[in-house]
Amino acid sequence: MATDNIPRPGVHPLHAILLAFPVALFPSGLAADIAYLKTAEIQWSNFAAWLIAGALLFAAPVLIWAVFSAIRWRRSPVGRRATAYLVALAVMWVLGLLNAFKHSADGWSSVGTAGLILSLLTSICAIAAAYLAYSRRPFPEVRS
Repeated sequence: MATDNIPRPGVHPLHAILLAFPVALFPSGLAADIAYLKTAEIQWSNFAAWLIAGALLFAAPVLIWAVFSAIRWRRSPVGRRATAYLVALAVMWVLGLLNAFKHSADGWSSVGTAGLILSLLTSICAIAAAYLAYSRRPFPEVRS
């Protein structure tokens, strides 16, 4: 048996640029939530809400692009990774939307434990999606 390494196609440069925004903005929203919970300064909550909204704005075209990529690569050796990337992005976007709704609540209840947990989960999904998109690990294919 011979083993060939099939490299994963890299993400398009525009796709990579757009993905960088949610990867930076969702964890920044988490940091703003932590700052809000430590200081009770309401401006941190407003800042987090804007960071989350910006991340969702840039994540939407990334998610659409990932749908088309997953369809394109579904029958290739990289199909499972493209599908995992799509799932990570979809979960990230849905959690981010729920987080935006939570942060839009009035006054002091806008963050709390639920907002912090949503921010943490959204940040983890964003970093996982970035790892799946940017890593260039080869896929071994066994031929007989």
